[in-house]
Amino acid sequence: MPEIRPYRPGDRRALYDICVRTADAGGDARGHYSTDDLMGDLFAAPYAHLEPHLAYVVDDGGEAVGYVVGTSDTARFAERYQDEWIPLLGDRYPVPPPPPRTPEQDMHWLHHHPERMLVPGLDGFPAHLHIDLLPPYQGRGLGRRLIETFIGAVGAPGVHVGMVTANVKARGFYDRLGFAVLPVPDPGPLTYLGLKT
Repeated sequence: MPEIRPYRPGDRRALYDICVRTADAGGDARGHYSTDDLMGDLFAAPYAHLEPHLAYVVDDGGEAVGYVVGTSDTARFAERYQDEWIPLLGDRYPVPPPPPRTPEQDMHWLHHHPERMLVPGLDGFPAHLHIDLLPPYQGRGLGRRLIETFIGAVGAPGVHVGMVTANVKARGFYDRLGFAVLPVPDPGPLTYLGLKT
């Protein structure tokens, strides 16, 4: 039976693998960019590196098959991403040109602009998270357990997620957990959802 446990440094490669295999609105994004590490470098590894105490995995026989990562303080996390994570990656992702850009350059822009995480309309929801499970482990209650574990550890009054609106399966998952739409101006391709903890 899969179990929820704290993230360990040995889970790092699995974190990257799970992230890219679920990064295309819940589908597999391998081969979409020049490196399959791009999604993990943006949406998984910085959290495990900067706030490992809030990173948990689903362990099935010693292998991580899902995770939740996040932060209790989005504003502080954005500062640390700028000051610590970007220098750590060095010149792996060049600063992109102004628009129009390629989809990969748009992702590089996200990396170089962590202030993008500071979205108006999220007052009262200072924490945020990212959760991913490999498809064979979805629909088995493991996602709920990951969220409950994160909320039990986060110590914030509210948590938000910014999910790709096209990922309707994920939206149903968050709805069932009690997340509600947050009135964010100009959310672009994302829907912001919040849950009071």
